[in-house]
Amino acid sequence: MPLTEPYDDLPREDPVAGTPDDGGGAVGEPEPVLPEPVRQRIVALTAAALPGLPADEVPVPLRRVAKFAPNRRARLGAPVIAAQLTADPLFRQRITARVLADAGDLGAAVLDGTAPAAADPVEVAALSYLARPRGWRDLIEASGAAVRAEADSAVVAELVREAEQRATRAEHDRAVARVEAEKLRDELARVREELGQLREENRQLGRSLREIQARERRATELLATERGRASRATADADAELRRARARLAEAEAAAGVARASAKEARSVDDARLWLLLETIGQAAVGLRRELALDPVEKMPGDFVADAFADQSATTATGTAARARDTDDPARLDQLLALPRAHLVVDGYNVTKRGFGEMSLEQQRKRLITGLGGIAAQTGDEVTVVFDGAERMHGLPPTPRGVRVLFSRKGETADELIRRLVRAEPSGRPVVVVSSDREVADGVRRHGAYPLGADSLLRRLARS
Repeated sequence: MPLTEPYDDLPREDPVAGTPDDGGGAVGEPEPVLPEPVRQRIVALTAAALPGLPADEVPVPLRRVAKFAPNRRARLGAPVIAAQLTADPLFRQRITARVLADAGDLGAAVLDGTAPAAADPVEVAALSYLARPRGWRDLIEASGAAVRAEADSAVVAELVREAEQRATRAEHDRAVARVEAEKLRDELARVREELGQLREENRQLGRSLREIQARERRATELLATERGRASRATADADAELRRARARLAEAEAAAGVARASAKEARSVDDARLWLLLETIGQAAVGLRRELALDPVEKMPGDFVADAFADQSATTATGTAARARDTDDPARLDQLLALPRAHLVVDGYNVTKRGFGEMSLEQQRKRLITGLGGIAAQTGDEVTVVFDGAERMHGLPPTPRGVRVLFSRKGETADELIRRLVRAEPSGRPVVVVSSDREVADGVRRHGAYPLGADSLLRRLARS
């Protein structure tokens, strides 16, 4: 972005000597187009001198830039600095005075309109733009030409370097080509040797082919002889097939007679089987009467509760049958309607899904109360299992038909649920309510019916 100065054609006070200076250009003459290195150097000099100005001499747009760190001031404030140098001649003069003072002999030479031969052309152009002595445009033009010459030299050097690299690569490629040519010559010699071997093998294969053809002619003669024999054997086989079909017809007739006899025997067997089952039933009734077996007072789940929990268990009838893993409350009702079902509930898995905003004590109380209603309605055995190394305090009175268990220290509720399922006899319907996929898969392997927590929550909401 070229720096411009709309007031450059007006006489101004020299920032160093205090004498009028016309800027070295005609009235209305446009600003020169600065090379990019010169523009960057002007911004850098201004940014470095900016903190040294009194606060009231810093233009308002640059006061925030003046507080930046030195490494950020020229990078982030470049557009604002360039605009102020162009629009505010007084600000430029104040900056120029400080920049020339820091430049020393080079600044004095630039004020005199001369440029030392050994001086950096970019530095000379930047100081000339700020100080604007007589002939400053010529100094900037000369500096721009020097910068462009350096850029052209750098381009030429880069081209020379690339040409040298291409030459090096070409030499390397020639060396690689020579190596590859040697390899190809060796490969050609090997191929020629293999070709000679193949020719010898071809001659041997020709001899073998002639021998095979001779054997084929002899085999053809033998085949013709065998075909004659096969024709005779086929005729004999056809005659034997006709005889076999006749015997099959006789066998089918005999089988019909046998089926009729078997049907009559089956009727006799059915009568015998019915009589046997009737006898077994009456024997079972007599055995129960003889053994005087009373109804049991403890269920298998009570024994698990005695072994793995600190709370005494209460018994009840119930639980669900083996079913698919679903959240349909109607499916839960179907399972609870099975005879002597046992409902096992993963306590916190259900409460945290249904009413997790409550405290743990309120969650337990609400779930146990709801399960008491289900036990009263269905008459099923209900067991609810909670995680907890010790017996929890603040539990509500356990409803009739509901067993409340807490896992021991070092044991999870999931493990206790699996123990409860394994304790049940094969064939008893056991329903496990948990949305934990691992629990569902584990109890399903032991014959239980896993259901999601939402099925029980909907059933409780309906109650």
